[in-house]
Amino acid sequence: MNLNELSPVAGSTTNVKRRGRGPGSGNGKTAGKGHKGQKARSGGSIRPGFEGGQMPLQRRLPKRGFNNIFAKKYVVLKLSDLNGFDARKFIDIDAVIEAGYSNRALDGLKIIGGGEVEKAVKVRCTKITEGAKAKIEAAGGKVEVI
Repeated sequence: MNLNELSPVAGSTTNVKRRGRGPGSGNGKTAGKGHKGQKARSGGSIRPGFEGGQMPLQRRLPKRGFNNIFAKKYVVLKLSDLNGFDARKFIDIDAVIEAGYSNRALDGLKIIGGGEVEKAVKVRCTKITEGAKAKIEAAGGKVEVI
């Protein structure tokens, strides 16, 4: 086998249309771009969404939603998550970060009532739901809201 005998597998390549190579090529003169106009020019392309100067659709439609920059973001723990902590120590934001449930304190710790708490735990949090508070106290635990 020699280099001059190598060729691609049949059907793996297609011939490139050679545009603008005279009238004999079938695609000479305007090279399939028609006569004049923005899209016939070199580098002449219009951005996506452009409607020829008409107000584009993305600007005609109303905006929806709102992002409250003053909203508080809490580290949220379920009751079932509290079972993994030591019952002798207070479970606060520092203990939660140390346990790997969050990597930063955000605006505090919030406990929600998902699952059951199996031991008497002491919790120091920013917010807690009524149901979660009742379940912790029913298990003999203590809740401190700061």
